[in-house]
Amino acid sequence: MKQFLSPSYKIWFEPGMALIRIVTGLFMVYHGWEIFDPQKIQDYTKWLTELKFPAPATLAYLGKFAELLAGICITLGLFTRIMVWPLIITMLVIVFGMGKGNVFYDDQHPFMFVLLGLVLFFNGSGKYSLDQKLFGKPFATTILFLLFTTLQTNGQTPNPTSNSLPTLKLRQAKQTSTLTYCNPLNLDYGYCPIPNFTTWGKHRATADPVIVRYKDEYYLFSTNQWGYWWSADLSDWHFVPRKFLKSYHHVYDELCAPAVWVMGDTLLVFGSTYTKDFPIWMSTNPKGNEWKEAIDSLGIGGWDPAFFLDDDGRLYMYNGSSNRYPLYGVEMNRKTFQPIGTRKEMYLLEDWRYGWQRFGENMDNTFLDPFIEGAWMTKHGGKYYLQYGAPGTEMSGYADGVVVGNSPLGPFTAQSDPLSFKPGGFIRGAGHGATFQDKWNNYWHVSTMNITVKNTFERRNGMWPAGFDADGVMYCNTAFGDYPQYLPDGAADHLKSRFTGWMLLNYKKPVTVSSTLGAYHANNAVDESVKTYWSAATGNKGEWIQSDLGELSTINAIQINYADQDAAFLGKQERIFHQYILSVSDDGKKWRVVMDKSKNDRDVPHDYVTFATPVRARFVRLENIKVPTGKFAISGLRIFGKGNGQPPGGVQEFIVLRTEKDKRSALIKWQPDDNAYAYNIYYGTSPDKLYSCIMVHDANEYYFKGMDSQRKYYFTIEAINENGISPRYKTITAE
Repeated sequence: MKQFLSPSYKIWFEPGMALIRIVTGLFMVYHGWEIFDPQKIQDYTKWLTELKFPAPATLAYLGKFAELLAGICITLGLFTRIMVWPLIITMLVIVFGMGKGNVFYDDQHPFMFVLLGLVLFFNGSGKYSLDQKLFGKPFATTILFLLFTTLQTNGQTPNPTSNSLPTLKLRQAKQTSTLTYCNPLNLDYGYCPIPNFTTWGKHRATADPVIVRYKDEYYLFSTNQWGYWWSADLSDWHFVPRKFLKSYHHVYDELCAPAVWVMGDTLLVFGSTYTKDFPIWMSTNPKGNEWKEAIDSLGIGGWDPAFFLDDDGRLYMYNGSSNRYPLYGVEMNRKTFQPIGTRKEMYLLEDWRYGWQRFGENMDNTFLDPFIEGAWMTKHGGKYYLQYGAPGTEMSGYADGVVVGNSPLGPFTAQSDPLSFKPGGFIRGAGHGATFQDKWNNYWHVSTMNITVKNTFERRNGMWPAGFDADGVMYCNTAFGDYPQYLPDGAADHLKSRFTGWMLLNYKKPVTVSSTLGAYHANNAVDESVKTYWSAATGNKGEWIQSDLGELSTINAIQINYADQDAAFLGKQERIFHQYILSVSDDGKKWRVVMDKSKNDRDVPHDYVTFATPVRARFVRLENIKVPTGKFAISGLRIFGKGNGQPPGGVQEFIVLRTEKDKRSALIKWQPDDNAYAYNIYYGTSPDKLYSCIMVHDANEYYFKGMDSQRKYYFTIEAINENGISPRYKTITAE
């Protein structure tokens, strides 16, 4: 009942709005049809003459024509936001020109059509309309999008040499989704529950995410969360508290790197273990937190497990996490969950060939040999794609690779480059994850992103569009992978970018704050690194941070990334929340509130807010009301939209130096663009498959050590600023 009475709860919203629109339109068609009745037109002409209207016959025809045309268009949902105005104007003339303006009695009937017209103007024509078919989003929004794009590109045509994942395609591609998201995912992450891991400071932590679709909803499980999340739309996640391990297990790792899979009408879960006594849990109502044991103990155990149910009903298990041993796989009896035969070796890293598999921040195998972990299996087009994480969770280059075979247990052949790779940007890493399909069968990949400041295992979750190209190559689009992206609302081609085109407006721009704790300086909040942060001296109400964009800009979204400074919690906490007020100003003196979350009751450590109507402002201020624990600290106050200037002109010279000494590595250099704050380097083993992307800030060189030593490579680059993206440089070859 509480949900039913909630003003945000919508009952059959799209069909209901379609019904209101169609009935309104048909009423107008009925009235407008009088244009074909000479007697009616004569009566209206006489009435208008008596009221001393000029050109009464012409006005009579115009009024009826307006009703007829508006009625037809509104019924069809065609140009709805434009065509309601002839209806509204005609009805206002009837109420206040021909009538007495008595909207409570005599003139109430035509005035109701005015109100219905306004409802359709503010809400749009909706999903069941020709506007949706033709424009993909409400008509007025489409017109604004095209207008801003035209102004932003200054009428230039995107570079025709762009390759398979061109971010410039967002200027051409029709984006239909109204929901967006921004990595890292805004989940109410639990705090690290392991005391020995928090000696440098208590902090939130998770990793190794799995998302599966079950009964047309999404379920997300992740390491050490003491529960899981569900969502209907991949945007609004709801936490379900649940501890799966038993008292005799005596471990902190409550479902570390969990395996999750659907079998028939049942969702099953199993956590990592080196022991023989972990149960497999099953549920047909996970949203209701109803679980029971499928088996009491899975005797063979396995760290970083994954289960895969093939089309023929046969079940397989994969596991492994080691810098010495490979991933393993075995067929399982789907009724008893006992292995059929013994485990077989699936794949061991080949870092002698694939540079990205080398351990270390600089991919040089310093300190340790690389780890392989986090298996996941996806079947597509009759082939089996075994995914794995490497080379280490704390590295910027933490990625998911993929090997491809004709059977679930191999043999497998490696794809040269990682499936998901994100070594640059605000938050880095895209390893140890899972691939799933949304309600429209589009593929997505969810993986681990790293912070690793207070502990190696301080991490978050991220999600990116993925898929398979026409040649069966599995890809994941991480370009602009921590900028706002469109969520799914229908079948989509993920080779086209889902990036919204909303640029970062405040990179290294001036910041003022209410106070500062020690060396946690203000500009850490705008340096595009989740590893650094500003902290206020307290966590009190009234502490604030203010960002100056330098000029009036169009703001579409803001991401608020909280940092953990002097936190007091261990383990997952419930009934904690962030509260704040977002205000904007044109001059830094007169402020207006654009987002009031002073009564928010949700835990939002990476809150992401969008504005249905873009905000125009120069200054943005975030004022603290309450934080869950510790100080008011921000690792990223990230403001997205469009500036008023021109995008960068583009890189003029671009070279890749690859030598025979080590063909896994290359030095990439380019002539800097004076108006760019960052660059995207795209690369791949085919000129039409530049599926990997590296974002670089404040530099014009990059030491890249991630290549397959036995393949030719192709590269291009684009420049980025707050106004947009440059054309790409022509694709060049590195032998």
